[in-house]
Amino acid sequence: MRYQRYNRRKFATHLIGGVFTMGISPSLLAYNHTILKDDIDWYDLKEIGVEGKGWKKTKRYFDRFPSKAEGVVREPVWNLSRHSAGMCARFTTNSTDIYVRYKLHHEDLAMPHMPATGVSGLDLYANDNQGIDRWVSVILPNKQNMDSSIARDLAPGLRQYTLYLPLYNGVDDLEVGIMKGHSFNPLNPRQEKPILFYGTSIMQGACASRPGLAIPAILGRRLKRPTINLGFSGNGIMEPEIASLLAEQDPCVFVIDCLPNMDETSVSERTIPFVKKLREAHKKTPILLVEDRSFTNTIFFPKIKTHHQKSRIALKNAYRELSNAGIENLFYLEGENLLGKDGEGATDGSHPNDLGMIRYADSYEPVLRTILKQY
Repeated sequence: MRYQRYNRRKFATHLIGGVFTMGISPSLLAYNHTILKDDIDWYDLKEIGVEGKGWKKTKRYFDRFPSKAEGVVREPVWNLSRHSAGMCARFTTNSTDIYVRYKLHHEDLAMPHMPATGVSGLDLYANDNQGIDRWVSVILPNKQNMDSSIARDLAPGLRQYTLYLPLYNGVDDLEVGIMKGHSFNPLNPRQEKPILFYGTSIMQGACASRPGLAIPAILGRRLKRPTINLGFSGNGIMEPEIASLLAEQDPCVFVIDCLPNMDETSVSERTIPFVKKLREAHKKTPILLVEDRSFTNTIFFPKIKTHHQKSRIALKNAYRELSNAGIENLFYLEGENLLGKDGEGATDGSHPNDLGMIRYADSYEPVLRTILKQY
């Protein structure tokens, strides 16, 4: 395992100079924490490996699609596939301080409707030794090259951590640092078949405040399963090229949640061939079709309500036609209440806020549990 020592002078500049961004409470920002030259061992995640990466042969290590997809999928899809959404690293350590240094691919760290913590941040969870992964801290990114503590003065003890990667930015390099003299054991990506989520900006993670609050991440923790996030902002439209790529994977479930990017006509034209392509390659793998969420302000906009109704009818008709044609292990999730009923589950009416992400996961969870028990 390759590790490096952090240069004392360089690190002290970040720490003491007032621009050192720490993933801890602002009330602790003034805490003077002296770091000596050989205090930190660094571990390269490219060598350790990450979960949530469906293909090995990628142009950049933290890309979601294989390099061969370039020029095959449309350029917007290819560009979005270079975001690290859904990837995570798992490890154990007894270090009371944990550090990260990483290089982001894009200089735009945030979006108007989504904070930098979700777009470009790293999100740390730890197992509480009772089988539950709980949030620890998040990086507050303010530049492309981040050198930062993500947690300091942790309660002593060996525990398992999960580090979630940015949702809407690419990662060129990423290392985890721990205090010298403490244990660090990377956990290999789990061998269980993952749940594969294909969808839109919502599935990619807009507008979660942190990477660990994207729908696939929440469900991965709850169901204790690896997940693959293939959400593509504005571009989840059931294209045949995407079906061919998805068919190369071997998940326990295919989740298809594309209606937010589609209309009645495209749903009618594309759903059946998309599902059939997956079924040709995977005779028995469950496939879950999901309706679109209702905009949280739909009651005030009749055209939006009509759009929802028409696209849902089209998806349900496709589901029935596929079922009548003998396509088995096909499941359906209605979308009316994915964001709840009180209108408070979205940032902009469309994209879930953190509350909306939890509600999405609450709707998904019982359906996926039923599927996983059967298959």
